[in-house]
Amino acid sequence: MSKKLKVVTIGGGSSYTPELLEGFIKRYEELPITELWLVDVEAGKEKQDIIFDLCLRMIERAAVPIALYKTLDRREALVDADFVTTQLRVGQLKARELDERIPLSYGYLGQETNGAGGLFKGLRTIPVIFDIINDVKEICPDAWVINFTNPAGMVTEAVYRHTDFKKFIGVCNIPVGMKMFIKDVLKLAPTDELNIDLFGLNHMVFIKDVIVNGTSRFDELLDGVASGTLTAGSVKNIFDLPFSEGLIRSLRLLPCSYLLYYFKQKEMLAIEMGEFYKGGARATVVQKVEKQLFELYKDPALNVKPKELELRGGAYYSDAACEVISDIYNDKQSEHYVNVPHHGHVDNIPADWAVEMTCTIGRDGATPTPRITHFDEKVLGLIYTIKGFEVAASEAALSGNFNDVLLALNLSPLIHSDKDAEKIARDLLLAHEANLPNFAQAIAALK
Repeated sequence: MSKKLKVVTIGGGSSYTPELLEGFIKRYEELPITELWLVDVEAGKEKQDIIFDLCLRMIERAAVPIALYKTLDRREALVDADFVTTQLRVGQLKARELDERIPLSYGYLGQETNGAGGLFKGLRTIPVIFDIINDVKEICPDAWVINFTNPAGMVTEAVYRHTDFKKFIGVCNIPVGMKMFIKDVLKLAPTDELNIDLFGLNHMVFIKDVIVNGTSRFDELLDGVASGTLTAGSVKNIFDLPFSEGLIRSLRLLPCSYLLYYFKQKEMLAIEMGEFYKGGARATVVQKVEKQLFELYKDPALNVKPKELELRGGAYYSDAACEVISDIYNDKQSEHYVNVPHHGHVDNIPADWAVEMTCTIGRDGATPTPRITHFDEKVLGLIYTIKGFEVAASEAALSGNFNDVLLALNLSPLIHSDKDAEKIARDLLLAHEANLPNFAQAIAALK
C-alpha cells in the first residue's frame, strides 16, 4: 500500500455510519482507507459503542484492512487526518422534535432545514462546525471537510462567509435521489452516461436539463413527471405529494421535493398539523425507527448494513459522501451536485454566495460546470429570499443576538407574522438553552 489514508467521522455514533462504512468497503480498491475514526460526544457514547462493534463486524466480514477506532476526543482523532466527514446533530433527535413541535404549536411548518426549525438547527450547528474547522486548521490543515450535517446550505454559507477555510464541501442526498429517480424512470442502463444540469440552493434545487449519452431527454422527463405517467420502480418516488401539472409545465424545471414547502405550503402545513394534533411529528417517527435500528445493530450476528436503515431517510448519503472523497483522492474530475461558493461563475447572483449546483470534482475540490452560468430568472426571486434567510441565520449563529434571530425568522417565507416570530424565537431559545451557549446572555434576558 502506498500510504496511509485516514478518515475521521464526527458524529460516528449516528445510525447512518454503517451506510457510510458500506460505501467505503464497496470502494476499497479505489479508496484504500487504512484508518477510520469514529468521534462522538459523551451523550452519544452508548450509540457510538454499538455502531463501533457493528462496524468491526462489517470490516471483518468484508476482509478489508481498515483499522477502526472510536474516541470522544476529537483532537486526538484529527491527527494526520486526510478527510473529515461531519454528520452530527447537536441535541440529538430530542432537539429536532422541539424544532418541529414548537413552530407547529403556533400554526407554522416545523421542519429541520426550513423555517423556524431549520433556523434553530443552524444556530446550534454552525458554532460546533466552526470549532471543528478551528481544530482541523490547527491539527490537520490539509484535510478536506465533507459536511452532510443539515442545514447543509446554511452551514456552507456560514463557513465560507465567516472563516478563511477553503477545503469544505457540503453534500446532500436529495440530488442523488433525483438522479436515481431519473435513471429509474428513463430506464437507463448502467453503461449510459447521464449528466444533469442542477442549480439552486440546498433543499431548493431545480433541474433544467437531463442529458443521456450526449442527447437531452429533458422534455420527455418533464412531460412524464407533469402528466404523472412516469413512475419509479426501485427508487421510492421523490414526489410523494405531486406538484401540479400546471406548475411543472409553466416552470419548465423539475423542482426537488423540498420545494413542496414553498409551492404547497397550505397542503404541507395541513399534513403536519394533522400529525401534530395526533401527538406526532416527523421526529417522533424517526426516533422510533432509530430505536429499532439500534436494537438490530446490537445483534452480534449482524455484520452488514440492515435493510431497515432505508426507513430512516437520508438514502444515498454514503454514495454522495464516498464518491466525493474518492473523486478528490483519485482526481477523477467526475460530476457531482454539491454546496460550494461559485466565485462569480453564475452571472446573475452575488459572487460570494454558496450554492448547490452541478460541479466537477477532483484533487482541487469542486468546480461549477461550464454548462450552468445563469440561474433561471423564473425562480430567482425565491432563491434570493432563501439566501437572504441563510445569510441572516449565519450572522445570528455567531452573534448570539436575539434581534438577529428575529431578522432571520422574519425573512423566512414560511413565517407570516412578526409577532408570532417573536413568540417562536423566545420559546425555541428557551427550549434549546443547553445547546445554545452563544445565546446565554440573550436567553437570560428572556427569563
